Amino acid sequence: MKPEQLPLLNSVSAPAIHPDGTKAVVSVIRPDFDADSYVGQLWSVPLDITKHPRRITRGFRDSSPSFSPDGLVLAFLRSDPDGKPQLFVVEATGGEPQRITDQHNGISSFIWAPDSHRIAFLARVPEQGRYGTVDGVAAGGEDARLITNNKYRMNGVGYTGDQPQQVFVVEVPELGGEPAVAPRGRAAHEQAAREVSGIPAAKQLTFGDADHDSPCFSADGSQIYFVAGLHQGHDDDLVTSVYRVAASGGEPTAVEPSNKIRQTVTDVRTSTDGQWLFYIAQDMGQTGRDFVARNGILHVMPIGGGESVPLTDVEYLDVAGPLEPSGPASVLVLNTALGSVELLDVPAEGEITPLVHGARVVIGASVAANGEIAVSYSDAATVGDVASLERSELRLLTDFSAGLRNNSRVSEPVDFEASSEDGHRVHGWVVLPDGPGPHPVLLNIHGGPFAQYTGAYFDEAQVYAAAGYAVVLCNPRGSSGYGQSHGRALKERMGTVDMQDVTAFLDSALAAFDALDQDRVGIMGGSYGGYLTAWTIAHDHRFTAAIVERGFLDPVSFTGSSDIGWFFGGEYTGGTAEQMAAQSPMAVAGSVTTPTLVIHSENDLRCPVEQGQRYYSQLKSQGVETALLVFPGEDHELSRSGTPHHRKQRFEHILHWWAQHLPTPSNTPEV
Repeated sequence: MKPEQLPLLNSVSAPAIHPDGTKAVVSVIRPDFDADSYVGQLWSVPLDITKHPRRITRGFRDSSPSFSPDGLVLAFLRSDPDGKPQLFVVEATGGEPQRITDQHNGISSFIWAPDSHRIAFLARVPEQGRYGTVDGVAAGGEDARLITNNKYRMNGVGYTGDQPQQVFVVEVPELGGEPAVAPRGRAAHEQAAREVSGIPAAKQLTFGDADHDSPCFSADGSQIYFVAGLHQGHDDDLVTSVYRVAASGGEPTAVEPSNKIRQTVTDVRTSTDGQWLFYIAQDMGQTGRDFVARNGILHVMPIGGGESVPLTDVEYLDVAGPLEPSGPASVLVLNTALGSVELLDVPAEGEITPLVHGARVVIGASVAANGEIAVSYSDAATVGDVASLERSELRLLTDFSAGLRNNSRVSEPVDFEASSEDGHRVHGWVVLPDGPGPHPVLLNIHGGPFAQYTGAYFDEAQVYAAAGYAVVLCNPRGSSGYGQSHGRALKERMGTVDMQDVTAFLDSALAAFDALDQDRVGIMGGSYGGYLTAWTIAHDHRFTAAIVERGFLDPVSFTGSSDIGWFFGGEYTGGTAEQMAAQSPMAVAGSVTTPTLVIHSENDLRCPVEQGQRYYSQLKSQGVETALLVFPGEDHELSRSGTPHHRKQRFEHILHWWAQHLPTPSNTPEV
């Protein structure tokens, strides 16, 4: 894959299956250079393999499809180039989509009521006078913000205290009738006091000063359950809980388990039989902030509260939503496992059934009334496709990555395992370019650290392999998917066993693959990967060059500048000055001699740009060959969801850096 082929990356959403099990609908989104944005539409995918998928919408960016429970209406989000998605509905048989929300900041997600006549959705509610709510008052002219708590910013959003996310309900109008017509001329003059827009009024149900998330209806549609941190002291911990509010409005009440623990709840869903409440939570320890490498656990409790029972193993399963009903009292969940993402069917009572496992990354799944299951997934050959599931076997229904495969060679990752110096087994992959080699090597380190590389299609590895590099990727201790103890091994030990694991994996790969050039090795990583890259080159001087991207580079200044700085560094490194210094790349930057490119984004609130600026300045002052590449308008997600132009430019700069220091026949320095 080459940087200019980014538009061939078709990302596929979780599927929405029709209740009758005959078809599923997904959104297919791609980067577009002309729009310098992400564009895409909805596709209908018949579960009959003799029929072909077809595009069914023509919006700029249509996403998040969902059928009404009665199957008559399809709802979805549509974004114009301004990027603010609104809710649209259309008859399931086709027709002209009708917009039914007009939220100033757009909406983020939604869910149908059981009666198919209402939808609950989430939207940020801006404080009057901010975010363009008053004409002529731009961001720079807004009133000053007086901040008194820890939680006030979020990467990709900005300030959150003056635009909390709230729960709304909207009535879905009857479709197929006469469209609303805005008055003109005399009628407009006579009716100037009222606007006829055809958009129904939405009712706001929550008003708390915290973000509200994951709404769902009770089985009878009378209540809405959601997740929020509304307890006293919620600004100083990571604890969230399940609440409910009447769908007609009222005061929210907590739905508490009798066996209380301090936890972060991420997803909630009621059972369709009306008896149970499923939710995913992570134990936050006694402080309410001990988030380090906590596996997500699926719990179930009676619908009104009571004893909560964990349904998944806290040590070896790390589950995530969105929760999807799979029966009267069961749900589908995703499980991070050994460099893959599995699909599990979990009942309130009974045994867990693995549905999809192996070398795949499940994106999402949904179940029809007749038991048909549609699954979206990626693997080594596809960025995303849709399949039906029969007897644990996937039947492929789409080929959205055909253009990618037809226009670029896909270098399939080779599964590999190595032993660290203390005997710990480290799992990962080697991606080889064309030709016998020896090829220069790029050791890539993932972010997180409680995250994982997988064997699925990875644009980074494919771009570097196409340029002639062998790419080495692994999941060292601290990564997710190998057990909670494996992830928590880094708590107050950053830069120890993790560096040991990645260098041992590299050494084993160099010894095992003749096509790898042992004398020409680069190292690179972003976020935590930027941390470990910067830490490693201060202790291991074998690398020809390095790239440190959006790194967590100084725990001390991170504490006061990052959106998660008030808890992240202290929980990972320990909170004392001595602990922070002992695990700080800035503290050992004086030992770096490796030529290093530092990449950062100006709007990064997760690892603020000062981290990269100060690290670059330190290397520059001591005579290390270095450069600082800064992207305006981008945040921490540049490499994944930055504008297509900037993503392409990022790849070009990275390849130029490696051409200078590790040239290949396919990637040579410009003369």
